[in-house]
Amino acid sequence: MKSSKKFIAIILLLISAQSFAGTIKVVTTLTDLKSIAELIGGDKVSVTSIATGYQNPHFVDPKPSYIMNLSSANLFVTVGLDLETGWSPQLLTSSRNPKIQKGAAGYVDASENIPLLQVPSSANRGEGDIHIYGNPHYWLDPLNGKIIARNIANGLERVDPANKSYYEANLKAFNDKIDAKMKEWAAKMAPFKGSPIIAYHNEWVYFETRFGLHIVDFMEPKPGIPPTPSQLVKVIDEVKSNKIKVIISSPYFTTSSSDVVAKQTGVKVLTLATSVSAFDSIKNYFDLFDYDIAQLTAVLK
Repeated sequence: MKSSKKFIAIILLLISAQSFAGTIKVVTTLTDLKSIAELIGGDKVSVTSIATGYQNPHFVDPKPSYIMNLSSANLFVTVGLDLETGWSPQLLTSSRNPKIQKGAAGYVDASENIPLLQVPSSANRGEGDIHIYGNPHYWLDPLNGKIIARNIANGLERVDPANKSYYEANLKAFNDKIDAKMKEWAAKMAPFKGSPIIAYHNEWVYFETRFGLHIVDFMEPKPGIPPTPSQLVKVIDEVKSNKIKVIISSPYFTTSSSDVVAKQTGVKVLTLATSVSAFDSIKNYFDLFDYDIAQLTAVLK
């Protein structure tokens, strides 16, 4: 009997040690967060993203597989600011995983400490799809990537404190690369500072602000409202009067309305990536800006 109890105790200790030594399972809402989590977590983590890089992050249909992933996750990383409010909360609740619920050690709001833009003074649904906490597309400023990485590192260190020095070293390497790439990106964008552009949806403000572009108007008359005939007439006039060269959009928006403007004005319609893996060549967070800046500067020349 004693030997049997001793054997069981040893097995339990081995299971416990194996669990502790195993990789940290991370689930993110978006591929951008996944990429950064992989760069910070390295070989200590296994990361999956719920949304794909070519999906509209506002609208993701919940699937049982998402709930299964979340049920065994050690860390959950969200953009926050209500970007995923239509699908993320119900997935978290359905996962029944106390480790990753809001307020738990395994819950990371990547927007923490982000200098937010376009925070409305009041919420008025008559103005379209308004985000009451501010514009949530903050990852499109590469310097905000450093803040996101810090938040993810904090989360990893909470659930896996034994590897804190490892995560901190990876964080430093990430920040150093952002700083180096930022010099490169800024130099490429510098000749086009102040260039007027049209955007389909209001998701480029952080990119616009960082690189000194000027979004004159949007194809949508209000956020989330499809282009109307009167808006098309307005945009056509703006393109002509401001000598605008490009309308930028995302993979999940149709270009049919933008194509109408292009036919009338000769403006170029350019589909850029808003997230990692939107296109096959975009494998990580750095590729995202390499791609968008290369595409944009080629048109603005």
